[in-house]
Amino acid sequence: MTSVETLAAGPLFGLPLPALWFALVFFILGTFLFLDGFDFGAGALFATRDDHEERETILTAIGPFWDGNEVWLVVFGGALFAAFPPVYANLFSRHYLLMFAILGALILRGLAPEMYEQRHDEEWQRWWGRSFVVGSLAAPFLLGMFVANWLTGSPRTLTLPAFTVGLAVVALTVVSGTAFLRVKTRGKLRRDLRRYGELAVVGYLLAVVVSLAAFALASPRLQSGLLTLPVVMLVVATVGLAGGYVWALRAGQDLLALVVSAVMTYGLVAVVALLLFPLVDPATDLSVAEAIVSTLPLNLMSIAAALLLPLILTYFVVLYSAFSGPVQATDSY
Repeated sequence: MTSVETLAAGPLFGLPLPALWFALVFFILGTFLFLDGFDFGAGALFATRDDHEERETILTAIGPFWDGNEVWLVVFGGALFAAFPPVYANLFSRHYLLMFAILGALILRGLAPEMYEQRHDEEWQRWWGRSFVVGSLAAPFLLGMFVANWLTGSPRTLTLPAFTVGLAVVALTVVSGTAFLRVKTRGKLRRDLRRYGELAVVGYLLAVVVSLAAFALASPRLQSGLLTLPVVMLVVATVGLAGGYVWALRAGQDLLALVVSAVMTYGLVAVVALLLFPLVDPATDLSVAEAIVSTLPLNLMSIAAALLLPLILTYFVVLYSAFSGPVQATDSY
């Protein structure tokens, strides 16, 4: 057999590639929600500061990272398109306007700090500062709506699960944003942020409880899925992690708090994935096995992913290592 025939004959090494790609898509989504999530959270916390120097410190803290973090959203869309093209086509066309709203919020969030720094006029900076906050709040809220509608299979944009998950994602970004800014800042700003992190984690837990109830009401399939052992364990673990997050903030273990917020983010995405599987698009009843591409392209993509993902991860390790440590007074956005 030729190499092409070998690749077309069956999955590489007999691996369950459809399930692995399903997990990979949600891993990438979780990575985006965590990495860009603390940027969103920093933008939300920007609204709590009146002092110009503190606002500049927040912008400087996220400056080297936010545009790189958004790459994971592109990778998510590319992986979904490459592995599950019918889902990509159906899901994005079903929520066409919502996707444009998400892109608009991301553009506003990215443009606002650039414009904010262009002029030191009070009215100018007030307007663009507010735009930065709006974009930072709208983007995670709309992303939460998108994920909730994907999970429930709803063709409508505004539903109860979508609204509550949107609020949960916003609260979670503030949780991670607080921890990140406490790692990157010192002094009064760092001390003040603790209170917002504690409030945000309580708000996140409440939003999660309400979201789970909304999912149970939205679909009998989700109602039974919520009672499975893995989902119950993840929900219980989230409560424990929230307690650990509060303890870490109060103990000054800010890096630990950031790690805990990352685990909470991946836990939320894992709950969504578990509630979906073995379906990948409930609206059309497409299963993972039915929606996956054929064997040859799937094997080729798997080889490419095995080569490229370590390079991408290495880039981010280098990036965060180069800009580690707290923001200095001489640093600027």
